[in-house]
Amino acid sequence: MQTVAMACENCNIKIEGQFSQTFFDRLSQEDQEFLEQYLLAGFSIKALEETTSLGYAAIRSRLNRLISDYQLLKEKDAQKKAILKQLRDGTLSVAEAKEKLKRITGE
Repeated sequence: MQTVAMACENCNIKIEGQFSQTFFDRLSQEDQEFLEQYLLAGFSIKALEETTSLGYAAIRSRLNRLISDYQLLKEKDAQKKAILKQLRDGTLSVAEAKEKLKRITGE
């Protein structure tokens, strides 16, 4: 799957094109900011403790959750690609592919 449109809710502007998107882009803004803080702390939990009000257990727990969320995004993406490949190869009907994709995305 590829992002083909982006929109700003504040100014109601929409642009279309082909945009690259990483799994990090799919994380919430809050999670992205936390990862940025962790990066700027040199990937050191101790340094992050010193610059935030979070303790070791809270930081470790949040990192574990982020790792889990990231792995789930990768797994779902791989499943979607496999379904699209089956559709392209003709081993899956459009209706079957649509149903499988709905189950993966939860829609």
